[in-house]
Amino acid sequence: MLRVIDDPLERLRAAARRTRETRRESTGLSHEDADDDVGTIGTDGALGFDPFPLLEALHRHGVRAVVIGQVAGIMHGSAELTGDLDLLWDGSPAHAPAVAAAFASIGARLGGGLPLEPESFLRPKVAFTAPGAGGDCCTPALPWGDLHVPGFLDRALTATGPDGLTVHYACLDDLILMRRTLGRPKDLRRAAELERLRPDGVTTARAASPATPGPAPSSSPAPRDPL
Repeated sequence: MLRVIDDPLERLRAAARRTRETRRESTGLSHEDADDDVGTIGTDGALGFDPFPLLEALHRHGVRAVVIGQVAGIMHGSAELTGDLDLLWDGSPAHAPAVAAAFASIGARLGGGLPLEPESFLRPKVAFTAPGAGGDCCTPALPWGDLHVPGFLDRALTATGPDGLTVHYACLDDLILMRRTLGRPKDLRRAAELERLRPDGVTTARAASPATPGPAPSSSPAPRDPL
C-alpha cells in the first residue's frame, strides 16, 4: 500500500522513484511514440525517469515554466506514473535566452535537429531530451481547441521545497480541461481521476464557466500530442 503524501514535490519524487524502480525492458520507443492508452510509462522515457535535474535548472535560471501533463497530475495526487515531463511557458522572446540556458546547462538536446538556441524555443512546441527526462516544451501558441492557454500560466500553482526549489504546475481544473480537450483514452481516464481528487463539494468557477476571458470560440483542433 502506498503511503499518503500531501506535499506536491514529495509526491513527484516518490512517483519518479517508483518509476525508476519498476523493472522493464527497453522498448526502443521515445516519448513521442507513446500510445493513446498506456502513455509514456510504456516508453524508454520511463527508464531512469527523473524530472528534477531540469526542474532545478529552470529554477536556477529564473524561468517560470509551468508543469503540465501527467507530472502535474502526480503533483495533484494522481497515482498513474509517467515517463515524460511537459512544460508550458509564456513564449516571450525576452525570456527565451533563459529557457535555452537552463536546458543547455544540463546538456539537453532538442528534437528534429534543432539547435539549442533561444529561437528554437519560440516554436509552439519543441521536443527535448534531457538527463532524467524528455518531453515537450510548449508555448501558448500551440492550439488547444477553444481553451484560453495564457490563463493556464496565470492560474498555475507553486510548490516550494525545503531546499528552496520552486516548481510551478497547472491548477487542477485547468489540467482537467486540458485532458478533456485532448480526449484520448488516457486523458479521459486521468481526467476522471483528477475530478475525484477535488475537495468534496468544491467546484471552481473555472470548472463551471470560464473565469478568464479568452478569444471567441474557434474551430482550432486540439493538439495531437503535448501531454
